[in-house]
Amino acid sequence: MTQTTLFSPLQLGGFTLRNRIALPPLTRCRSEQPGNIPGAMMVDYYRQRASAGFMITEGTQIEPRGQGYAWTPGIHSAAQINGWKKVTEAVHQEGGVIFCQLWHVGRVSHNQLQPDQQSPVAPSAVAATGVRVFIETGPGEGMLTAPSTPRELSTAEIKEIVQLYRKAAENAKEAGFDGVELHSANGYLINQFISEHSNFRTDEYGGSLENRLRFLKEVIIAVSDVFGSQRVGVRFAPLFTSTDEERVYLGLVESDPHSTYISAARMLSQLETGYLSIAEADWDNSPELPESFRVALRDAFQGPIMYSGRYTQQKAERVLENGWGDLFGFGRTFIANPDLPARFKQAHPLNPVDAASLYGGTRKGYTDYPVYPS
Repeated sequence: MTQTTLFSPLQLGGFTLRNRIALPPLTRCRSEQPGNIPGAMMVDYYRQRASAGFMITEGTQIEPRGQGYAWTPGIHSAAQINGWKKVTEAVHQEGGVIFCQLWHVGRVSHNQLQPDQQSPVAPSAVAATGVRVFIETGPGEGMLTAPSTPRELSTAEIKEIVQLYRKAAENAKEAGFDGVELHSANGYLINQFISEHSNFRTDEYGGSLENRLRFLKEVIIAVSDVFGSQRVGVRFAPLFTSTDEERVYLGLVESDPHSTYISAARMLSQLETGYLSIAEADWDNSPELPESFRVALRDAFQGPIMYSGRYTQQKAERVLENGWGDLFGFGRTFIANPDLPARFKQAHPLNPVDAASLYGGTRKGYTDYPVYPS
């Protein structure tokens, strides 16, 4: 038997991925304005990184109410779909596989980002704490601020949002994406339904864990009708601890994260979801995910499992060797090293990331990182 490495192929959604090094979803706030449209800069950015075995776009809002940060792209207008078409064409020309991450921030937004400056929407009318949203203060300028208090969605409105996810999946297919990932992590809308800290509903979407998972289940079924379940992924952030460090986003720590997310993983397996993506805690000195959770997750979910969050090549190789994961996202490392798979394979040194240019701005710190001379 040959040993599986980061450079071994992987079957996912009917595709043969050429390696197990993934570009995970990374918010960069570089869409063109007005309209939150993917432009030429974004085409170059994704093309440069298409040697990844698998690529997932930055969070892409499914409707105008789904936006929580200025200048993030959408997939609900004709102009946005056309912009994304240029991205997928560029990636496919390089032999890459790219999924669109469908995103609705729910309560993690601000009135200024909402249509007609309305309140954000959420499972319950409870404001998010310990998180900041990004609003525009002038052309090309913005600031971090606290989210606005949301209003509670009616049962009928929830069902309408499920259909908005379906429509976003149809738009993603029209734009040439190979599949979609549902952003169900970091305290955004789907996570708000799952969490006991943000869902206080008394209808079919609240109360028991089964009810709190219902919204996610309905969304998976809706988008699977468009792409087939094997080309749908779900991203969770099963945090077992938190931090007081000020961050753009973090997520919610359940009273029993193990049971919550193992139950969710079993549901995904029953729905034959294509892959499960786990975003690990990534602040300074954050603890490792419990090994018992990794083992239980592998038992609960039958498809490929992707991990990301401060991964090094060595950590990914260790998790792969233990059989806990199949695919690994390298966030800031891939931002700074567009040729990351080649650098890993040839043991070349890595460029450091420029933290000041992560969110918003020009090509500086976006498409100008050097590749290693071949």
